[in-house]
Parts: sequence; structure tokens; C-alpha cells
Amino acid sequence: MSQLMSKPKLRWACRRGMLELDVLLAPFVEEGYDALTEQQKADFERLLACDDPDLFAWFMGHARSTDSAIQALIELIVNRVRV
Repeated sequence: MSQLMSKPKLRWACRRGMLELDVLLAPFVEEGYDALTEQQKADFERLLACDDPDLFAWFMGHARSTDSAIQALIELIVNRVRV
């Protein structure tokens, strides 16, 4: 598996152009990221590479990602916020 991003780089990558995404992604990196498997961490980096409009639609439930690993992470993050 390739080298994963450091926590500071992840924090920076979570700074998006939309506040709605910032309030979901940044806290997740601080509170939930370390509990992910190595594969989930790699998938999270792929999620961060997605475009903001797609992320917004997926997180708000207007659409679903066609990538099952990405969709699973989205559901995990949304469910953590609801708790």
C-alpha cells in the first residue's frame, strides 16, 4: 500500500470551499480517522480527492457515490455526526 498522508496534510485537505463539508470532515479527522483500517484510510484520501459538489451531494443524501468504499465512508462519517 502506498504512503498515507500525515495528519497535518489531512487536516489541510479537509479544508474545503463549503462550510457544510468542513464541519463534517475536519472533526472526523480529529476524532475518527485513527480508528480506520489502513484500507479505509487510503479510501478516505481518495474521498478527499473528490470534487466539492460531488461530496456535498453525497453527504447531504442527494446522491450516492458509485464507489462502494467511498459510499461506506460517507455513511460512517454521517452516522458519527448524528450520534
